[in-house]
Amino acid sequence: MSSRVFNNCCFFVLYVYAGRWLCTRYYIRGRLTAFSLYCVTTLFGLLFADLLLTRYMLGFPNADFLEMMYGYLTFFACGMIAGILLKLISFSMQKELSEARAKAEQKESELGLLQAQLSPHFLFNVLNNLYGISIAEHERVPPLLLKLSALLRYSVYGAKKIWVPLKDELEYLENFITFEQIRISDRLTLQKELPVVSDPNIQIAPMVLIIFVENAFKHAKGTTERQIYITISLKLTDRLIILEVSNSFQHQVPPNELEDEDSGLGLTNTTRRLNLLYGDDHRLTQYSQDDRYYVKLQIPVIYG
Repeated sequence: MSSRVFNNCCFFVLYVYAGRWLCTRYYIRGRLTAFSLYCVTTLFGLLFADLLLTRYMLGFPNADFLEMMYGYLTFFACGMIAGILLKLISFSMQKELSEARAKAEQKESELGLLQAQLSPHFLFNVLNNLYGISIAEHERVPPLLLKLSALLRYSVYGAKKIWVPLKDELEYLENFITFEQIRISDRLTLQKELPVVSDPNIQIAPMVLIIFVENAFKHAKGTTERQIYITISLKLTDRLIILEVSNSFQHQVPPNELEDEDSGLGLTNTTRRLNLLYGDDHRLTQYSQDDRYYVKLQIPVIYG
């Protein structure tokens, strides 16, 4: 009998860990249907494993599945529910701690400065460009002003939050890219692949993607070549947001060695911000090859 009690205790602990894993893998990510299905499957699957262990290892060959189900199902279900609750409490505490740390950083004003992507220098350059365009090609000014307005609105209001919907961040990215396309015109060869995201529960830290896209445009424009090349790709999986950016650049001065004073989001500070908000769950790779510079950023999907 003592072996049976010990076996039940071990399976209870196993149900606790199963509940924690299922909560992490499905519930927290908003996949409620899959979560419910796998909870039921795991509950009865482990119960059947317990039956086999009881019959063939513990020496109870007459153990009946229905008898065990009626006798232990509630007990084991409580273990799974306990695991789910423990994970939810842990996740909530971690999220609150992360947000508290981010807010503390904001109070030191660094995040506020980091999120002010449109610096005065950038605005001065834009206004000068608009002035020149208004004289030579005045029909291009209205769409430029609309894009600039959208960029400013998001920078002022959206970027003050800790997390924003990914669809809003991608809309901001699209506006910035379109704005740069209009400014650069025929000199730019652009390949772009951005997904359409409609789920507002998929969230991201604001302004962590734009720095890499902005730098690609900035350093590509700094080349002496007539034609500049930029590739921007963003892929979304159940677990990851993957941004890949490449651009042509002046080979004598790699982009990572250039000063970034003109940008409200310096690369060094952005790296620090990624560490603050995502910790070890993100990966940033940067390298140059031939006359192209490559950046790949992987960050986990956050569900709000």
